[in-house]
Amino acid sequence: MSRKSIFARIGQSVLVIWATFTLAFILLSALPSDAVAARYDNPNLGLTPEQLAEIREVYGADEPLISRYFSALTGFLTGDFGYSVATGTAVSEMLASAIPSTMALALSAFVVGAILAFGIAVLSTFGPMAWLRSLSRSLPSVMVSVPTFWIGIILIQVFSFGLGWVPVIGANSAQSLVLPVITLAIAISAPLAQVLMRSIDEVMDMPFAQVVRAKGASGAWLLWRNVLRNAFLPVLTMAGLTFGELIGGSVVTEAVFARHGIGALTVDAVADRDTSVLLAIVVLAAVVFVLINLVVDLLYPVLDVRLRERRTAVNSAAQPSATSSSAHAAGASRNASEPHEKGEQKCS
Repeated sequence: MSRKSIFARIGQSVLVIWATFTLAFILLSALPSDAVAARYDNPNLGLTPEQLAEIREVYGADEPLISRYFSALTGFLTGDFGYSVATGTAVSEMLASAIPSTMALALSAFVVGAILAFGIAVLSTFGPMAWLRSLSRSLPSVMVSVPTFWIGIILIQVFSFGLGWVPVIGANSAQSLVLPVITLAIAISAPLAQVLMRSIDEVMDMPFAQVVRAKGASGAWLLWRNVLRNAFLPVLTMAGLTFGELIGGSVVTEAVFARHGIGALTVDAVADRDTSVLLAIVVLAAVVFVLINLVVDLLYPVLDVRLRERRTAVNSAAQPSATSSSAHAAGASRNASEPHEKGEQKCS
């Protein structure tokens, strides 16, 4: 990918993040009541109207909409996300405490889910027995249809309460990750396996794969040397979107396993109408999605040689055309100047 294309993609990413921030700010501002009114405008608290007005002034809730927009935008550009109305804590501190838990869960679940999806896809095509191939092809549909919270509850009942392998109370950091990782891995491996199976089938039907197979290549040789490199390209986009969703916060999984992460922070912010926290979470999710899509776009030419060759062919075809057009323009100007020079010679 050329430097100009990279800068263009970065510019598009910045516009997407800005548009997400603007739309989220407008929608959150359009709510019937703000977080200050929801939390402090309560007769049981015994606050006077003057005290309530001071609280609204501290949080900037009494400012005009356009002023609050530019104030929030300036704060986001400088790393100041404001303060939570529910807890009074800086939103940046709340995100800093929640992101490590979500990152650990997301990375572990993504790795396990990708390995599981790869195993299912390979068994569905190159499995040693017909019943195993058929079973592998039906597994993703079953896993997609099962709700995530149901998987988590079943895992807790079996492995925690039934077998006692994973403690519910007093578990260390590694033990607390086991069941949530398995829950998310089952959920995210299903779409990855479906896309990879379809992609492997399409590549296997291509002429070059038929030629390699006709030459006597084994299934393992065909898979590792010829099929996977081409079949992974459609899966790359799906993997990027899936990983972005995990980083954005697994609300259901974190709620089932009582993990303090972005998902749990989102649930609490919605319940408290904490718009500053919700706005930061939405922008964070948008940034993650944009960065992952940008990385995927940059990886496509690296993995697919045909894209590099296509761009090289386009550039090489454009250069002769530019040269010929400049030569044509030079010839036209020379032809236009010849009658003028001949006229001057006659006059002399």
